[in-house]
Amino acid sequence: MRHQFLVSGLVGALGVIGLGLAQPASAQVQTDPVSGQRIESIQILIKNPSADTAFNSRVEDLVRRTIAVFPSDVYSELRLLSSLARISLMPEIQQAKHEATPGATGGVLLAIEVTLAERGAAGKETPAAQVLPAFPTLYESNGTVVRAKLETLAMYYGNNNAWFGRNDVMLNGNPFAVGQSAGKGYSDWLEGFVHLGLYGITPISPSIYTYGGISALASGSVGQELFTDKTRSHLAVEDAFVGIVGGTTSEQGDRFVYNLSTGRQRFTIGEGFLLVNTAANGLNRAALQSNPRWAGDRVTLGRFAFNNWKLDLFHVEPDEMPELDSKTQIQGVNLEASALGDFNLGFTALHVPKSKSVYYKDANQLPREGLRVADMRMRWQPAPAGKAGPFAAAELARQTHSKFDMEAWAYFGELGYVFAQAPWTPTLSYRYARFSGDQADSQKFGRWDPLLSGGNGETWVQGINHYKIFQDSNLVAHRIQMRLRPQQQIELVPQLWFFSADSLTNLGGNPALSFLKSKNLGTELNLTAKYFMSRNVMFQGHIAATFAGDAIKQGLGTYSSPWISTMFFVRIGY
Repeated sequence: MRHQFLVSGLVGALGVIGLGLAQPASAQVQTDPVSGQRIESIQILIKNPSADTAFNSRVEDLVRRTIAVFPSDVYSELRLLSSLARISLMPEIQQAKHEATPGATGGVLLAIEVTLAERGAAGKETPAAQVLPAFPTLYESNGTVVRAKLETLAMYYGNNNAWFGRNDVMLNGNPFAVGQSAGKGYSDWLEGFVHLGLYGITPISPSIYTYGGISALASGSVGQELFTDKTRSHLAVEDAFVGIVGGTTSEQGDRFVYNLSTGRQRFTIGEGFLLVNTAANGLNRAALQSNPRWAGDRVTLGRFAFNNWKLDLFHVEPDEMPELDSKTQIQGVNLEASALGDFNLGFTALHVPKSKSVYYKDANQLPREGLRVADMRMRWQPAPAGKAGPFAAAELARQTHSKFDMEAWAYFGELGYVFAQAPWTPTLSYRYARFSGDQADSQKFGRWDPLLSGGNGETWVQGINHYKIFQDSNLVAHRIQMRLRPQQQIELVPQLWFFSADSLTNLGGNPALSFLKSKNLGTELNLTAKYFMSRNVMFQGHIAATFAGDAIKQGLGTYSSPWISTMFFVRIGY
């Protein structure tokens, strides 16, 4: 019977509908330091304030209500630009622009700078000076904005003893292993991409705007990658969406905003605990580690905000690899709000109405189609940006199923402190996370389905190397992390990880580790360094050393030395 279970797990991992290796097991790099990240703080600055302080306060409040963005929201430049276009049409305001920079706890510091119209600053009306737009803005007039997108990246990636030197076992039968895969000894490769696009917004009435975007992304890889030594290149449409946004403000100052959109676009809930990786990279698409593609095949969103309450209705069809396309669809509702001033709360309920993927319970196949998820999360960060103070975050989610008995759990808790006045302004945090595994002695299916979790090594890619072996299912992870700023433009992020399995039964994961003899998966120590040369140019690198625990050693049969990886990239983005 044990052999039968192993064969069943292997078939699931290799087939189109299996979950264990449904996409390449890469540790993604977030090459854009702000897009899709959590907003830490929002600051409104008036460049030329009026002598009337009450007037300044009214303008600041008007801007806050118009942008309808709050701490813990996901940063989206396009959504923000649509709000700034509306702000620029207000008679009190001549110009509005923004700056987004990385924050002390891994999020984004958002600053909105407003220039008052002359009558607002001096009490009289004078025409605003005509200023030619600066690239990437191509056209801006009367609320219509057209912007270009240009993003390019070149990356070097190296491994010593990839897959702990046992690629023959870890990649046995893996459909992504084509040609020679990385393994014992040192191997390296180069990859990169170019992303070009056009995005625009225009008013169709004083309170309603329509917008859209289209882009193309070309990627390539050459050298000895984790899965292959084949040189590859790929060109495809990335973004292709349209939308409509509008809103009203009541006499009491309450602000209601709606935003409806559909097409190929990116969608994230929170920090990616459930949904972030709505597109796959690697294999024939190349760019395995730089992870440039984020847009789902079809993402339809209905977003509604009332003051600091936000409601999202979503339908997501991820852009999966054609070789392993599970045809999964995800639908749900996401509600977020702030409470008691310092708490940001969220609730998500979703289900999977269609999917070809399956789970494995002993020798039985169970459908993913019918999965249901309920998720609650919170974040507490009372100190304003740039000030010392504690912070805490937690999330709890439960998965059930409409067609069979399932109960899977995932949760995390994080505590940290920002030492804003100390040298290098360190931020220290500890995070505990658990994603349940299936228990052999239970009739219920208990293995957590990670859905589209991930992001980067500071969110839910848990371990730069280890994540490629054991993703966010049947996993318990302890993370100790620091953020250091030796200079304003330099950030260092060291991490120490301890990993263990939740259950000895691991069907649906890597076939070589379907049945564990120990729960000890290993440890990882890594360091990421970032240099923000300017708002458009960024350098980033890492070094990671991963040490196999008894569970992996026994699964491999032999073990010689740790897996060490190095990476360096330069990104230019407008």
